[in-house]
Amino acid sequence: MADDTDQKTTPVENAAEIAAETAAVQKQLVDRKEKDDATELVKAMVFAAIIALLIRSLLFEPFNIPSGSMFPTLLVGDYLFVEKWSYGYSMYSFPLDAIPFHGRLMQSPVTRGDVVVFRQPKRVGIDYIKRIIGLPGDRIQVKEGRLYINGDMVPRKPEGMESLKDEGQVHMFHKYLETLPNGVEHYIYELGDSEALDNTPEYVVPENHYFAMGDNRDQSLDSRVQSEVGYIPEENLIGRAVMLFYSSDEGDDDCQRDGVFGAIRSVGCKAVELPKNIRFSRIFHRVSAL
Repeated sequence: MADDTDQKTTPVENAAEIAAETAAVQKQLVDRKEKDDATELVKAMVFAAIIALLIRSLLFEPFNIPSGSMFPTLLVGDYLFVEKWSYGYSMYSFPLDAIPFHGRLMQSPVTRGDVVVFRQPKRVGIDYIKRIIGLPGDRIQVKEGRLYINGDMVPRKPEGMESLKDEGQVHMFHKYLETLPNGVEHYIYELGDSEALDNTPEYVVPENHYFAMGDNRDQSLDSRVQSEVGYIPEENLIGRAVMLFYSSDEGDDDCQRDGVFGAIRSVGCKAVELPKNIRFSRIFHRVSAL
């Protein structure tokens, strides 16, 4: 009888082979699951980016206020949403001006008194926020600090004096309640009625353009300065400012410290001071509200 010892395997050898095959299968399953999970994560991220892009382009876009040109309506440190569909869509409605075309799609009329975000006509890479004062065909002029629209003086009611700190300096302003010809009421600030832009020529707003001014009348670079801003083409409009979603009095940085340990103390200081600087009363405040 032939010796068949070498043709047999022991139970231990069989178990080892089975365990190795099982481990290999499990590794394949784990690798496949990790690959599938990574693919799903990438898909989810791409989908989320597309949704965010659509919301930003078609619905709402956040902006922050870096200067005091719209005092007292908007303060430095305000963060607001701009309604993108208010006036239809132009190429400036889309990030990086990614869809170049002229004019506006689904255009809607602009209302006098709207607070709008637009591309600066002379430097289209910069966003401005101002109030629409003049519509196409209007005649706009400022004489001795008073606003005239189509020859009629716009009424304003004195509301006393207010002080605000801007760029490290405290300014005293005369506050007025101004009423535009269509009944829109809003507050304005004036340093006085004999400042640099308080006497202007008469401007005639061209077709398909608008005339915009800041509510801080004596500290606003706007359509009155034709060489720097001028008339606003309708296609430069990005949208209408509608609501604040956050506001913080950023002011002076009292937490600044020098050195390595100073930087650590500065972080701790900011963590304590930040909640104190939040203007909770302005959160969810409508821009159009007085």
